[in-house]
Amino acid sequence: MSAQPFIEVHGARENNLKNISLHIPKQKSRSSPGVSGSGKSSLVFDTIAAEAQRQLNETFTAFVQGFLPHYGQPDVDSIENLNSPIIIDQKRVGGGSRSTVGTYTDIAALLRLLFSRIGEPHVGPGFAFSFNTPQGMCPECEGIGKTVQLDMDKFLDRSKSLNAGAIQHPEFKVGKWLWKNYTLAGLFDNDKPINQYTADELHALLYGADLKVPFGEFNTTYEGLIERFTRMYIKKDAAAMSDRNRAIFEAFTNSQTCPLCQGARLNQAALNCRIRGRNIAALSDLEATDLLVFCKGWMTTPSRPA
Repeated sequence: MSAQPFIEVHGARENNLKNISLHIPKQKSRSSPGVSGSGKSSLVFDTIAAEAQRQLNETFTAFVQGFLPHYGQPDVDSIENLNSPIIIDQKRVGGGSRSTVGTYTDIAALLRLLFSRIGEPHVGPGFAFSFNTPQGMCPECEGIGKTVQLDMDKFLDRSKSLNAGAIQHPEFKVGKWLWKNYTLAGLFDNDKPINQYTADELHALLYGADLKVPFGEFNTTYEGLIERFTRMYIKKDAAAMSDRNRAIFEAFTNSQTCPLCQGARLNQAALNCRIRGRNIAALSDLEATDLLVFCKGWMTTPSRPA
């Protein structure tokens, strides 16, 4: 008996649906347009997807079902001809710049295991191929794939003094705590324009000095502007910032592909390890279907050359 060409929905009443019946062609892309509140999510997620997932879960043993999410039966007369579902909901996937499709789906973990077992030359266990571990990440970009630098032309107006607001970043503006770290350090003439600083003064302002400076009742380690900005902002994950802070961060920085790993995120030992001439970064960049073809071709090769 041939597969049924339609998903048949009869009498859907979930949430704001009003006894809806329809048939949906299979093996074709379908969208569900409509204004907010028209029942798109109620039909697609709360009715069809929920019933498909519920039916799939019922194929497992009672023991296994105890570990699976519970899906109640949606308010619908019947849904026929469902297939096993792949449900991608409307929630934003967590993660930041260190997350990829591979890490989120665990495909990356399987590739790391594969390269640790048969990659040549041998590097080590799986974490040696992870850009999220010190053993695997590129030392230049620390596994991000890009290097970010403070844009000094935007950050510092050299025609102004510290008291006149030479530091352009809003968190360093006149009167703020970060601004006081420099004006109260006793290292600078706070009314002197930056473009009149000596080479030593400019170096101390930007890159710091190996000393403690008084700040209120305490002495604190002095950090140059570039040192402090790098620690407070560049070393943080920009994806985890609020929209406002990310916009400010991007306004005062520029980025480029990491010159050492060329965006691959991994150190040179991991990148030099190969299977049939390809390293883990090259395989990670493949479309899933192309990666499957590569793996099948490798597995059917008698000698399985590295």
